[in-house]
Amino acid sequence: MTDAFKPRSEFLRVLTERGYIHQCSDLAGLDAKAASGSLAAYIGFDCTAPSLHVGSLLQIMMLHWLQQTGGRPLALMGGGTTMVGDPSGKDESRKLLTVEQIEANKAGIRKVFDRFIRFGDSKQDAAMPDNAEWLAKLNYIEFLRDVGRHFSVNRMLAMDSVKTRLAREHELSFLEFNYMCLQAYDFVELNRRYGCVLQMGGSDQWGNIITGLDLGRRLGTEQLYALTSPLIATASGAKMGKTAAGAIWLDPAMLSPYDYWQFWRNSEDADVERFLKLFTRLPLDEIARLAALGGAEINEAKKTLASEATALLHGRDAAEASAATARQTFEEGALADTLPSVEIPAAEFGEGLGALSAFVRAGLVASTGEARRQIRGGGLKVNDVAVTDERAAIGRDALTASGVVKLSLGRKKHVLLRVV
Repeated sequence: MTDAFKPRSEFLRVLTERGYIHQCSDLAGLDAKAASGSLAAYIGFDCTAPSLHVGSLLQIMMLHWLQQTGGRPLALMGGGTTMVGDPSGKDESRKLLTVEQIEANKAGIRKVFDRFIRFGDSKQDAAMPDNAEWLAKLNYIEFLRDVGRHFSVNRMLAMDSVKTRLAREHELSFLEFNYMCLQAYDFVELNRRYGCVLQMGGSDQWGNIITGLDLGRRLGTEQLYALTSPLIATASGAKMGKTAAGAIWLDPAMLSPYDYWQFWRNSEDADVERFLKLFTRLPLDEIARLAALGGAEINEAKKTLASEATALLHGRDAAEASAATARQTFEEGALADTLPSVEIPAAEFGEGLGALSAFVRAGLVASTGEARRQIRGGGLKVNDVAVTDERAAIGRDALTASGVVKLSLGRKKHVLLRVV
């Protein structure tokens, strides 16, 4: 991305101003195509889990802005490629899933996209094809003869996803080695079916995407383009979306809107402006105003980031409810019944519920061993009172008038045990 480049298309202008662009195969050519009003672009998402996590949000937002600026987004589901597994960024093979597991995961992932892009049958409506539609039907010998002959093993071995695995002497299966061939073929097939000329993805996908451009040229497609976004890490160097408690899922059944709000509220000061540009729809002048806030006022910018990001994914009502819960819990000192909760049968409180297992069931710690370590450090509390005894039990006397017990990990993570 060059500082001298001034996009004519609204699509590249938005992506440039907000910081989405890391590399592009031909900025001027892509800009002209986008300015013509007929740009269709895709990003692929393998169906490895029942939900995407916040690490995929940057790509989802790129599809969102493509549609907002007049282009057609294609959210490609990897029903076929999930059966193979992308080796990019991995030291070991991904777990192979059954067709039934892949279909179930695909259904969960679709719900996230409905919040960010509009699906339908018009020119600018998004589509969600599944590469199993064409990959599952391929004849192996025909694919090798008609497509495989265009791939250079020398170039494939030079790809970072392959080179890194081999350099670390970690096994790379022949199955995974073929992944980039299938991804390249996806690009050609989407061009044929949808007129798609642009593939976007994270910067770790650059080699795979460029392979698709080369295959398209050899098979006679129109000019294809590649555009990647930077891999997002926090100001302290942590991988985006990875926390001590686990992944930040985009499905409310796997992570509550309140916890999602808290994730953004806890952003580092140095990340606020960048995250506002990438993960909200706020105008740039408003973002500049918020970024200029200093001292304790930066917390107001963080709350705005949390509410705007949560509203995009879960709706404005959920964002406002999450903000109200946080305000009651942290600023007013009240027990907010809208905190995340876990239901516990009343019978389990008869002889007392072990504190260690209670914190594990609440999802605040991953194991009783971790709970013990937190207790030794003073990190676990029941109804705001520190737990000091690893053998402590939570009895009926701990229940509030509304039938809940508040468990806390540190100052910012709270879950209610709710008796049913």
